[in-house]
Amino acid sequence: MAEKFIKHTGLVVPLDAANVDTDAIIPKQFLQKVTRTG
Repeated sequence: MAEKFIKHTGLVVPLDAANVDTDAIIPKQFLQKVTRTG
Protein backbone atom coordinates (compact mmCIF):
# COMPACT_ATOMS: atom_id res chain seq x y z
CA MET A 1 0.00 0.00 0.00
CA ALA A 2 1.28 3.47 -0.84
CA GLU A 3 2.13 5.92 1.91
CA LYS A 4 -0.23 8.86 2.28
CA PHE A 5 1.32 12.25 1.71
CA ILE A 6 1.03 15.08 4.18
CA LYS A 7 2.04 18.11 2.10
CA HIS A 8 2.25 18.67 -1.66
CA THR A 9 4.67 21.40 -2.77
CA GLY A 10 4.38 21.09 -6.57
CA LEU A 11 1.93 22.44 -9.09
CA VAL A 12 -1.63 21.18 -9.46
CA VAL A 13 -3.59 21.70 -12.66
CA PRO A 14 -7.25 20.68 -12.93
CA LEU A 15 -8.14 19.27 -16.34
CA ASP A 16 -11.74 19.94 -17.32
CA ALA A 17 -12.13 17.14 -19.85
CA ALA A 18 -14.04 13.87 -20.01
CA ASN A 19 -11.21 11.82 -21.55
CA VAL A 20 -7.69 12.93 -20.65
CA ASP A 21 -4.82 11.49 -22.70
CA THR A 22 -2.28 10.77 -19.96
CA ASP A 23 0.38 9.92 -22.57
CA ALA A 24 0.24 13.55 -23.71
CA ILE A 25 0.81 14.73 -20.12
CA ILE A 26 3.58 12.29 -19.14
CA PRO A 27 5.07 10.36 -22.08
CA LYS A 28 6.07 6.74 -21.41
CA GLN A 29 9.81 7.42 -21.63
CA PHE A 30 9.56 9.55 -18.46
CA LEU A 31 7.69 6.96 -16.37
CA GLN A 32 9.60 5.05 -13.71
CA LYS A 33 7.25 2.06 -13.59
CA VAL A 34 4.36 1.01 -15.82
CA THR A 35 1.50 -1.06 -14.40
CA ARG A 36 -2.05 -1.74 -15.53
CA THR A 37 -3.70 -1.19 -12.13
CA GLY A 38 -6.15 1.63 -11.52
